[in-house]
Amino acid sequence: MDNFNFYSPTEFVFGRGRENECGEYVKKYSSGKVLIHYGGGSVVRSGLLDRVKKSLQGSGVEFTELGGVQPNPRDTLVYKGIELCRKENVGLILAVGGGSVIDSAKAIAAGVPYDGDFWDFYSGKKVEKALPVGVILTIAAAGSEGSGDSVITKEEGLLKRGTGSDALRAKFSILDPELTQTLPAYQTACGATDIMAHVFERYFTNTKEVEITDRLCEAVLITMVKETPRVIADPDNYEARANIMWAGMVAHNGLVGVGRSQDWNSHGIEHELSALYDCAHGAGLAVIMPAWMEFVYKHDVMRFCQMATRVFGCEMNFEDPEATALEGIRRFRSFLHSIGMPVNFEELGAKEEDIPVMVKKLRYGEDGKTWGFVRLSPEDVTEIYKTAVRAQV
Repeated sequence: MDNFNFYSPTEFVFGRGRENECGEYVKKYSSGKVLIHYGGGSVVRSGLLDRVKKSLQGSGVEFTELGGVQPNPRDTLVYKGIELCRKENVGLILAVGGGSVIDSAKAIAAGVPYDGDFWDFYSGKKVEKALPVGVILTIAAAGSEGSGDSVITKEEGLLKRGTGSDALRAKFSILDPELTQTLPAYQTACGATDIMAHVFERYFTNTKEVEITDRLCEAVLITMVKETPRVIADPDNYEARANIMWAGMVAHNGLVGVGRSQDWNSHGIEHELSALYDCAHGAGLAVIMPAWMEFVYKHDVMRFCQMATRVFGCEMNFEDPEATALEGIRRFRSFLHSIGMPVNFEELGAKEEDIPVMVKKLRYGEDGKTWGFVRLSPEDVTEIYKTAVRAQV
């Protein structure tokens, strides 16, 4: 196990109706005006926005609003948010929504005290200072409620880039599983896929002797395999929703990845898909992850066998370990298909002729390769995309 620091200061407020306490937590972490940041009509139609306002008013907290966050959140709204926060002297940003809303709120929070262009932080500059952020989570997926990460799409050139800093970790996150019960099955499945991807990006490591975090990763993955079909079949299953919501936070607050090298190539490759086609991030990952696995599994066959046997219940073939590894990958793709996820370019709505554009836009190191479990050349990435084109269950 490698040396590490682990820092996760967010206060998590979990359970039914806890969003009605948001005014109390806003006052705990800020004394100024609040920006309520949210996406589209569902927050309004469900009455959640009204409940949030009522709680803030009951605690004597002034607020202003900025809605309109899109999936794959855009830099244009971030600029509007920065300007609004400065004008209204906002002291805390309250993100009411899923990962896109939270990521947008973090970008605004980083940009308000910064003299330059906030996009600098998504081009390599480290965030050292930011406004405090609070969260009321409405979808279990991105894990942004527990992480210091944020991903934003720059409309000019359709560049999808991320940043990460402990300064961007939410001060508090309110997690009410009931808020996810009205989600369409497709969004629920996309969120579940994203959660599993966050674990796999850490699970496939070149660091040896990491049994404790291996087992933590596997516990989250097994939970998702069990609980996701339950909520697809019964959207009002509170207990299954609760397990998934907490799994989403555990998957991405850093706990399951400490002391081990990580990958993140599947995320990077998928980001070019969702930037170009504006597809759901989880749906893109469902297409890319198994294709990536098929390309790299020979790098460490026994790790893929471990995944296959511990997570997907495959029987170990000691005479032919590759057969076990491939069966695990097959079962993973079949699971994604069973919960309604696409498995290839056609089902996602992507086009093979766009592969060169996506390969070119991906970030590479000075030696022309990506970073991670297996460092990939542009030719390697091209092959992964092509595998995703022709994939079948």
